[in-house]
Amino acid sequence: MDDWLIDDERLSLERKSILPGEGFFLPDSIEEEEQEREAAEQMESTEVVVIADPDADGLACVALVREALGSGSLVPAGPHELDEALEWAAEYVEADATLVICDLCPDSESDIAALDDLTARVDDVRWYDHHQWNEDLGAAVDDSGVDRTVGDSDEVCTADVALAQLEYDFDDRFAELAAVTRDHDLWIRDDERSDDLADLSYWIEPEEYIEAVLEHGPDLSPEWHEFIEEKRVEKEALIEKAVERAQLRDVGEWTVGVTYGRCSQNEVAEALREQGADAAVIVKPAGSASIRGTETFERCHEVAAQVNGGGHPRAAGCKPDVYDDMLDYAHHWSTRGAVAKQAIVDAFKRLPEEPEAAE
Repeated sequence: MDDWLIDDERLSLERKSILPGEGFFLPDSIEEEEQEREAAEQMESTEVVVIADPDADGLACVALVREALGSGSLVPAGPHELDEALEWAAEYVEADATLVICDLCPDSESDIAALDDLTARVDDVRWYDHHQWNEDLGAAVDDSGVDRTVGDSDEVCTADVALAQLEYDFDDRFAELAAVTRDHDLWIRDDERSDDLADLSYWIEPEEYIEAVLEHGPDLSPEWHEFIEEKRVEKEALIEKAVERAQLRDVGEWTVGVTYGRCSQNEVAEALREQGADAAVIVKPAGSASIRGTETFERCHEVAAQVNGGGHPRAAGCKPDVYDDMLDYAHHWSTRGAVAKQAIVDAFKRLPEEPEAAE
Protein backbone atom coordinates (compact mmCIF):
# COMPACT_ATOMS: atom_id res chain seq x y z
CA MET A 1 0.00 0.00 0.00
CA ASP A 2 1.31 3.46 -0.90
CA ASP A 3 2.01 5.58 2.17
CA TRP A 4 0.15 8.55 0.75
CA LEU A 5 -3.14 6.62 0.87
CA ILE A 6 -3.09 6.73 4.68
CA ASP A 7 -1.22 10.00 5.14
CA ASP A 8 -3.30 12.06 7.59
CA GLU A 9 -1.72 15.30 6.43
CA ARG A 10 -3.24 15.06 2.96
CA LEU A 11 -6.76 14.01 4.02
CA SER A 12 -9.62 16.48 4.04
CA LEU A 13 -11.29 17.05 7.40
CA GLU A 14 -14.37 15.07 6.28
CA ARG A 15 -12.31 12.03 5.28
CA LYS A 16 -10.09 12.28 8.37
CA SER A 17 -13.25 12.18 10.48
CA ILE A 18 -14.41 8.97 8.78
CA LEU A 19 -11.17 6.98 8.49
CA PRO A 20 -8.83 5.65 11.22
CA GLY A 21 -5.33 6.97 11.75
CA GLU A 22 -2.24 5.62 10.05
CA GLY A 23 -1.41 3.20 12.86
CA PHE A 24 -4.59 1.21 12.21
CA PHE A 25 -3.21 -0.08 8.91
CA LEU A 26 -0.16 -1.68 10.48
CA PRO A 27 -0.79 -5.43 11.00
CA ASP A 28 -1.14 -6.42 14.65
CA SER A 29 1.60 -9.04 14.34
CA ILE A 30 4.14 -6.43 13.25
CA GLU A 31 2.95 -3.91 15.83
CA GLU A 32 3.01 -6.48 18.65
CA GLU A 33 6.51 -7.59 17.71
CA GLU A 34 7.71 -4.00 17.88
CA GLN A 35 5.84 -3.38 21.12
CA GLU A 36 7.35 -6.47 22.74
CA ARG A 37 10.84 -5.42 21.66
CA GLU A 38 10.31 -1.96 23.17
CA ALA A 39 8.77 -3.44 26.33
CA ALA A 40 11.73 -5.78 26.80
CA GLU A 41 14.10 -2.82 26.51
CA GLN A 42 12.15 -0.91 29.14
CA MET A 43 11.81 -3.87 31.53
CA GLU A 44 15.24 -5.47 31.45
CA SER A 45 17.87 -4.23 33.93
CA THR A 46 15.46 -1.64 35.33
CA GLU A 47 14.71 -1.10 39.02
CA VAL A 48 11.16 0.27 38.57
CA VAL A 49 8.73 -0.55 35.74
CA VAL A 50 5.31 1.05 35.28
CA ILE A 51 2.63 -0.50 33.07
CA ALA A 52 0.06 2.24 32.53
CA ASP A 53 -2.70 3.40 30.25
CA PRO A 54 -1.03 6.25 28.29
CA ASP A 55 -3.76 8.82 28.94
CA ALA A 56 -3.47 11.81 31.28
CA ASP A 57 -4.40 9.75 34.35
CA GLY A 58 -2.06 6.85 33.63
CA LEU A 59 0.83 9.15 32.71
CA ALA A 60 0.31 11.25 35.85
CA CYS A 61 0.77 8.00 37.79
CA VAL A 62 4.09 7.40 36.02
CA ALA A 63 5.22 10.89 36.97
CA LEU A 64 4.29 10.24 40.62
CA VAL A 65 6.12 6.89 40.65
CA ARG A 66 9.26 8.48 39.18
CA GLU A 67 9.16 11.27 41.74
CA ALA A 68 8.61 8.87 44.65
CA LEU A 69 10.83 5.96 43.65
CA GLY A 70 13.48 7.82 41.68
CA SER A 71 12.80 6.05 38.39
CA GLY A 72 10.11 4.26 36.43
CA SER A 73 10.37 2.89 32.91
CA LEU A 74 7.03 3.23 31.15
CA VAL A 75 5.44 0.35 29.28
CA PRO A 76 2.25 1.84 27.76
CA ALA A 77 -0.73 -0.52 27.55
CA GLY A 78 -4.33 0.19 26.69
CA PRO A 79 -7.18 -1.83 28.24
CA HIS A 80 -7.08 -4.39 25.42
CA GLU A 81 -3.30 -4.80 25.75
CA LEU A 82 -3.17 -5.66 29.45
CA ASP A 83 -2.76 -9.41 28.88
CA GLU A 84 0.25 -8.90 26.61
CA ALA A 85 1.87 -6.41 28.98
CA LEU A 86 1.61 -8.84 31.89
CA GLU A 87 3.01 -11.68 29.76
CA TRP A 88 6.00 -9.55 28.83
CA ALA A 89 6.47 -8.48 32.44
CA ALA A 90 6.51 -12.13 33.54
CA GLU A 91 9.33 -12.74 31.09
CA TYR A 92 11.41 -9.57 31.19
CA VAL A 93 11.04 -7.73 34.52
CA GLU A 94 13.97 -8.31 36.88
CA ALA A 95 13.17 -10.39 39.97
CA ASP A 96 14.30 -7.63 42.38
CA ALA A 97 12.49 -4.83 40.52
CA THR A 98 9.33 -3.01 41.53
CA LEU A 99 6.45 -3.31 39.06
CA VAL A 100 3.56 -0.85 39.28
CA ILE A 101 0.39 -1.31 37.17
CA CYS A 102 -1.68 1.85 36.84
CA ASP A 103 -5.10 2.86 35.52
CA LEU A 104 -5.91 -0.55 34.05
CA CYS A 105 -8.67 -3.01 34.93
CA PRO A 106 -8.99 -6.62 33.68
CA ASP A 107 -12.17 -7.47 31.81
CA SER A 108 -11.73 -11.26 31.88
CA GLU A 109 -9.60 -14.04 33.33
CA SER A 110 -7.52 -14.11 30.15
CA ASP A 111 -6.33 -10.57 30.89
CA ILE A 112 -4.55 -11.78 34.04
CA ALA A 113 -3.57 -15.27 32.89
CA ALA A 114 0.14 -14.43 33.24
CA LEU A 115 -0.19 -12.97 36.72
CA ASP A 116 0.86 -16.07 38.67
CA ASP A 117 3.98 -16.42 36.54
CA LEU A 118 4.68 -12.75 37.09
CA THR A 119 4.35 -12.82 40.88
CA ALA A 120 6.39 -16.02 41.04
CA ARG A 121 9.19 -14.07 39.37
CA VAL A 122 8.78 -10.57 40.87
CA ASP A 123 8.13 -9.99 44.58
CA ASP A 124 7.08 -6.32 44.54
CA VAL A 125 4.04 -5.93 42.27
CA ARG A 126 1.61 -3.10 42.98
CA TRP A 127 -1.65 -2.27 41.20
CA TYR A 128 -3.32 1.16 41.44
CA ASP A 129 -6.66 1.79 39.77
CA HIS A 130 -10.10 3.39 40.10
CA HIS A 131 -12.26 1.45 37.63
CA GLN A 132 -15.19 -0.83 38.41
CA TRP A 133 -13.68 -4.24 39.17
CA ASN A 134 -15.33 -7.62 38.86
CA GLU A 135 -15.22 -9.12 42.36
CA ASP A 136 -13.84 -12.50 41.24
CA LEU A 137 -11.12 -10.93 39.12
CA GLY A 138 -10.16 -8.66 41.99
CA ALA A 139 -9.91 -11.64 44.32
CA ALA A 140 -7.73 -13.50 41.82
CA VAL A 141 -5.34 -10.54 41.60
CA ASP A 142 -5.19 -10.29 45.40
CA ASP A 143 -4.62 -14.03 45.81
CA SER A 144 -1.69 -13.88 43.39
CA GLY A 145 0.21 -11.69 45.85
CA VAL A 146 -0.25 -8.34 44.11
CA ASP A 147 -0.65 -5.30 46.39
CA ARG A 148 -3.85 -3.94 44.81
CA THR A 149 -5.54 -0.63 45.70
CA VAL A 150 -8.70 0.45 43.87
CA GLY A 151 -10.22 3.85 44.59
CA ASP A 152 -13.87 4.84 44.33
CA SER A 153 -14.45 5.54 40.64
CA ASP A 154 -17.00 8.24 41.49
CA GLU A 155 -14.58 10.12 43.73
CA VAL A 156 -10.97 9.66 42.61
CA CYS A 157 -8.79 9.04 39.58
CA THR A 158 -5.85 6.64 39.62
CA ALA A 159 -3.40 9.50 40.15
CA ASP A 160 -5.19 10.15 43.46
CA VAL A 161 -4.69 6.51 44.41
CA ALA A 162 -0.99 6.56 43.52
CA LEU A 163 -0.50 9.82 45.40
CA ALA A 164 -2.01 8.29 48.54
CA GLN A 165 -0.31 4.90 48.32
CA LEU A 166 3.25 5.88 47.45
CA GLU A 167 5.19 6.51 50.66
CA TYR A 168 6.71 9.86 49.75
CA ASP A 169 6.36 13.50 50.79
CA PHE A 170 5.16 14.97 47.49
CA ASP A 171 5.39 18.68 46.71
CA ASP A 172 2.11 20.54 46.43
CA ARG A 173 2.31 20.58 42.63
CA PHE A 174 1.87 16.80 42.53
CA ALA A 175 -1.26 16.88 44.69
CA GLU A 176 -2.51 19.61 42.37
CA LEU A 177 -1.62 17.48 39.34
CA ALA A 178 -3.75 14.64 40.71
CA ALA A 179 -6.65 17.01 41.45
CA VAL A 180 -6.61 18.55 37.96
CA THR A 181 -6.29 15.12 36.36
CA ARG A 182 -9.29 13.97 38.37
CA ASP A 183 -11.24 17.00 37.18
CA HIS A 184 -11.06 15.70 33.61
CA ASP A 185 -11.02 11.97 34.21
CA LEU A 186 -14.24 12.11 36.22
CA TRP A 187 -15.63 14.73 33.83
CA ILE A 188 -16.10 17.32 36.58
CA ARG A 189 -14.63 20.13 34.47
CA ASP A 190 -14.38 22.81 37.15
CA ASP A 191 -10.72 23.50 36.34
CA GLU A 192 -9.91 24.71 32.82
CA ARG A 193 -6.42 23.23 33.10
CA SER A 194 -7.81 19.70 33.06
CA ASP A 195 -8.78 19.86 29.38
CA ASP A 196 -5.29 21.14 28.60
CA LEU A 197 -3.71 18.13 30.31
CA ALA A 198 -6.04 15.66 28.60
CA ASP A 199 -5.46 17.16 25.16
CA LEU A 200 -1.70 17.38 25.57
CA SER A 201 -1.43 13.75 26.72
CA TYR A 202 -3.26 12.71 23.55
CA TRP A 203 -1.25 14.84 21.13
CA ILE A 204 2.34 14.28 22.26
CA GLU A 205 4.50 11.29 23.07
CA PRO A 206 4.09 9.85 26.59
CA GLU A 207 7.65 10.67 27.64
CA GLU A 208 7.20 14.30 26.60
CA TYR A 209 4.03 14.54 28.65
CA ILE A 210 5.61 12.97 31.73
CA GLU A 211 8.54 15.39 31.53
CA ALA A 212 6.15 18.34 31.18
CA VAL A 213 4.12 17.53 34.30
CA LEU A 214 7.15 16.52 36.33
CA GLU A 215 8.58 19.98 35.71
CA HIS A 216 5.44 22.12 35.85
CA GLY A 217 2.70 20.06 37.47
CA PRO A 218 -0.68 21.02 35.96
CA ASP A 219 0.55 24.53 35.04
CA LEU A 220 2.02 23.95 31.61
CA SER A 221 4.65 26.12 29.98
CA PRO A 222 3.62 28.90 27.51
CA GLU A 223 5.09 26.85 24.66
CA TRP A 224 2.77 23.93 25.42
CA HIS A 225 -0.23 26.26 25.68
CA GLU A 226 0.56 27.66 22.24
CA PHE A 227 0.85 24.14 20.85
CA ILE A 228 -2.51 23.16 22.38
CA GLU A 229 -4.32 26.17 20.93
CA GLU A 230 -3.03 25.38 17.44
CA LYS A 231 -4.12 21.74 17.66
CA ARG A 232 -7.58 22.62 18.97
CA VAL A 233 -8.64 24.18 15.70
CA GLU A 234 -8.82 20.75 14.06
CA LYS A 235 -10.09 19.11 17.25
CA GLU A 236 -13.13 21.38 17.38
CA ALA A 237 -13.87 20.78 13.70
CA LEU A 238 -13.81 16.99 14.21
CA ILE A 239 -16.10 17.32 17.23
CA GLU A 240 -18.53 19.33 15.11
CA LYS A 241 -18.55 16.62 12.43
CA ALA A 242 -19.40 13.91 14.97
CA VAL A 243 -22.16 15.99 16.57
CA GLU A 244 -23.69 16.71 13.16
CA ARG A 245 -23.88 12.95 12.45
CA ALA A 246 -25.49 12.09 15.78
CA GLN A 247 -28.94 10.60 16.16
CA LEU A 248 -31.00 10.47 19.36
CA ARG A 249 -32.63 7.07 19.92
CA ASP A 250 -35.18 6.05 22.50
CA VAL A 251 -33.91 2.84 24.09
CA GLY A 252 -36.17 1.64 26.88
CA GLU A 253 -36.48 4.45 29.40
CA TRP A 254 -33.41 6.32 28.10
CA THR A 255 -32.52 8.64 25.25
CA VAL A 256 -29.21 7.53 23.74
CA GLY A 257 -27.19 9.75 21.43
CA VAL A 258 -25.34 7.65 18.86
CA THR A 259 -22.67 8.93 16.49
CA TYR A 260 -19.48 8.04 14.62
CA GLY A 261 -16.15 9.68 13.94
CA ARG A 262 -12.56 10.27 14.87
CA CYS A 263 -13.08 12.84 17.60
CA SER A 264 -12.73 13.76 21.26
CA GLN A 265 -15.49 11.64 22.75
CA ASN A 266 -16.05 13.57 25.98
CA GLU A 267 -16.84 16.85 24.25
CA VAL A 268 -19.13 15.06 21.80
CA ALA A 269 -20.90 13.35 24.69
CA GLU A 270 -21.37 16.69 26.45
CA ALA A 271 -22.94 18.18 23.31
CA LEU A 272 -25.34 15.22 23.06
CA ARG A 273 -26.21 15.58 26.74
CA GLU A 274 -27.16 19.19 26.06
CA GLN A 275 -29.46 17.90 23.31
CA GLY A 276 -31.25 15.67 25.82
CA ALA A 277 -29.29 12.41 25.73
CA ASP A 278 -29.09 10.33 28.91
CA ALA A 279 -26.14 8.44 27.42
CA ALA A 280 -23.87 8.81 24.42
CA VAL A 281 -22.24 6.23 22.17
CA ILE A 282 -19.34 7.40 20.01
CA VAL A 283 -18.15 4.73 17.58
CA LYS A 284 -14.62 5.26 16.24
CA PRO A 285 -13.29 4.47 12.75
CA ALA A 286 -10.85 1.90 14.21
CA GLY A 287 -13.80 -0.14 15.53
CA SER A 288 -13.77 0.74 19.21
CA ALA A 289 -16.40 2.86 20.92
CA SER A 290 -16.78 5.13 23.92
CA ILE A 291 -19.91 5.09 26.08
CA ARG A 292 -20.62 8.12 28.25
CA GLY A 293 -23.35 8.54 30.84
CA THR A 294 -24.99 11.33 32.83
CA GLU A 295 -26.68 11.73 36.18
CA THR A 296 -29.66 9.91 34.63
CA PHE A 297 -27.61 6.99 33.28
CA GLU A 298 -24.84 5.44 35.35
CA ARG A 299 -24.55 1.97 33.82
CA CYS A 300 -22.00 2.49 31.04
CA HIS A 301 -19.75 -0.27 32.38
CA GLU A 302 -22.66 -2.74 32.21
CA VAL A 303 -23.29 -1.89 28.57
CA ALA A 304 -19.59 -2.13 27.70
CA ALA A 305 -19.22 -5.49 29.44
CA GLN A 306 -21.65 -7.01 26.92
CA VAL A 307 -19.61 -5.85 23.92
CA ASN A 308 -16.03 -6.69 24.83
CA GLY A 309 -15.27 -3.81 27.18
CA GLY A 310 -15.62 -2.25 30.60
CA GLY A 311 -15.04 0.93 32.60
CA HIS A 312 -16.95 3.22 34.94
CA PRO A 313 -20.67 3.83 35.59
CA ARG A 314 -20.48 7.08 33.61
CA ALA A 315 -17.60 6.31 31.24
CA ALA A 316 -16.67 3.06 29.53
CA GLY A 317 -15.07 1.71 26.38
CA CYS A 318 -15.54 -1.34 24.20
CA LYS A 319 -14.83 -2.89 20.82
CA PRO A 320 -17.76 -4.98 19.55
CA ASP A 321 -16.72 -8.30 18.03
CA VAL A 322 -18.26 -7.60 14.62
CA TYR A 323 -15.19 -7.43 12.37
CA ASP A 324 -14.24 -10.67 10.60
CA ASP A 325 -12.22 -9.24 7.72
CA MET A 326 -11.34 -6.00 5.94
CA LEU A 327 -14.63 -6.01 4.07
CA ASP A 328 -16.33 -5.60 7.44
CA TYR A 329 -14.12 -2.61 8.15
CA ALA A 330 -14.85 -1.17 4.71
CA HIS A 331 -18.55 -1.52 5.51
CA HIS A 332 -17.88 0.06 8.91
CA TRP A 333 -16.34 3.17 7.33
CA SER A 334 -18.84 3.52 4.50
CA THR A 335 -21.87 3.12 6.82
CA ARG A 336 -20.35 5.23 9.60
CA GLY A 337 -20.23 2.31 12.03
CA ALA A 338 -23.76 1.01 11.53
CA VAL A 339 -23.13 -2.56 12.75
CA ALA A 340 -21.12 -1.51 15.80
CA LYS A 341 -23.72 1.11 16.71
CA GLN A 342 -26.50 -1.47 16.59
CA ALA A 343 -24.51 -3.95 18.68
CA ILE A 344 -24.10 -1.35 21.42
CA VAL A 345 -27.70 -0.14 21.25
CA ASP A 346 -28.78 -3.78 21.59
CA ALA A 347 -26.62 -4.00 24.71
CA PHE A 348 -28.58 -1.10 26.20
CA LYS A 349 -31.78 -3.02 25.48
CA ARG A 350 -30.46 -6.12 27.29
CA LEU A 351 -29.72 -4.32 30.55
CA PRO A 352 -31.60 -5.84 33.49
CA GLU A 353 -34.01 -3.60 35.35
CA GLU A 354 -31.69 -3.24 38.33
CA PRO A 355 -28.02 -2.22 38.05
CA GLU A 356 -25.42 -4.88 38.78
CA ALA A 357 -23.65 -4.64 42.11
CA ALA A 358 -20.06 -3.43 41.82
CA GLU A 359 -17.13 -4.08 44.14
